[in-house]
Amino acid sequence: MAHVATWKKDLVSELVQDMREAPVVAVVDMENIPGQQIQSMRAGLRAHAKLKMTKNKLMLLALDEVAADKPGIEALKDSIDGQCAIVTTDMDPFKLFAQLKKTMSPAPAKPGQIAPFDIVVPKGPTPFGPGPIIGELQKIGLPAAIEGGKIGIKKDTTLVKEGEPIPANVAAMLPKLEILPMIVGLDLRAAYEDGTVYHKDVLDIPEDYYANMFATAAHNALALGVEIAYPAKETLPLLIAKAYRETVAVSVEAAIPNEGSIKTLIAKADAQMLSVASAAGYQSDSVSARAGAVAAAAPVAAAAAAPAAESVKEDEPEEVSEEDAAAGLSALFG
Repeated sequence: MAHVATWKKDLVSELVQDMREAPVVAVVDMENIPGQQIQSMRAGLRAHAKLKMTKNKLMLLALDEVAADKPGIEALKDSIDGQCAIVTTDMDPFKLFAQLKKTMSPAPAKPGQIAPFDIVVPKGPTPFGPGPIIGELQKIGLPAAIEGGKIGIKKDTTLVKEGEPIPANVAAMLPKLEILPMIVGLDLRAAYEDGTVYHKDVLDIPEDYYANMFATAAHNALALGVEIAYPAKETLPLLIAKAYRETVAVSVEAAIPNEGSIKTLIAKADAQMLSVASAAGYQSDSVSARAGAVAAAAPVAAAAAAPAAESVKEDEPEEVSEEDAAAGLSALFG
């Protein structure tokens, strides 16, 4: 610093003070942002953040000086490259990233800029009527022809592939075709908070990502607890309800009358009686009316009893002899 001009020392001192006072320090990419747009973005951040642009060497000097008070902040030096700026703020890195992302907007390409993706002109009509511009379109490689009173593109055509420089004549034509391939804005490269540097790939997540992730984990944990019958404050009401349903299903399947199964058993017996009456050819207005009502209600009752009944069948005991079955019934009913 001994050989640095006074105005540079002052600027470095300002950066150091801002970085010491702010809980979050970030490096943002300022490449290709027009000056007027920068001023607008700076104004939008003024309530919660400061944005300072200077030479990269001065930013590096400031980070070295601040590192004595904020260990780990020197890792931001890896993000100081090209046109960039320092942002100091009280917003956490995730909120800062979301705020800066709102400044991003489409922009026309400049000659020589690298295509961020394949620049494709789709098949179909253009905004142009017949005229000399058809020659310009053909010159940059577009299969243009007059169709229905307008100049049209005969097929989807890739003018520039991702990662390639954009030629000057293509850059001049793209805005006329209403294609703005570049995205400009305050692009956050990395942010420092409490000894940790967060990079763009970590910060670029939906705002409700973690809330949804924890909600899903809680739901899955509860489902697993019920599945393995693990007793806990959250699972006990569900386990008791499940056990009750299964008990009723077993009672109905085994024709054991109790408070939970008696109504279903009577309905089942009534349905069987009506079925026998119908099979025997017994005709009666009351029987026909009741048979129709039972037929309509049967699918609902079956759907309610099926899940529990199936779970019981999975653990069916081995077949027993007629003598054992008779002894069991005798013990059950006395």
